[in-house]
Amino acid sequence: MQLTLEVNGMTCGHCEEAVKGALENLEGIHGVEVHLDAGKVNVTYDEAFVSKGTMKQAIEDQGYEAVG
Repeated sequence: MQLTLEVNGMTCGHCEEAVKGALENLEGIHGVEVHLDAGKVNVTYDEAFVSKGTMKQAIEDQGYEAVG
């Protein structure tokens, strides 16, 4: 499945890497594309292993606000 989340608070390459790394560490994540300028993250995942709520929590644990 694919999901796009809006992420508030990303301002630089470090932010982008923090969000990408947090999501890639979750089981069931197959791909992560962070679009810093748009403030969005596209995630390809297996819903049998990971939920939208888990992804949002992983982003929020890095200090960013996940909307969507």
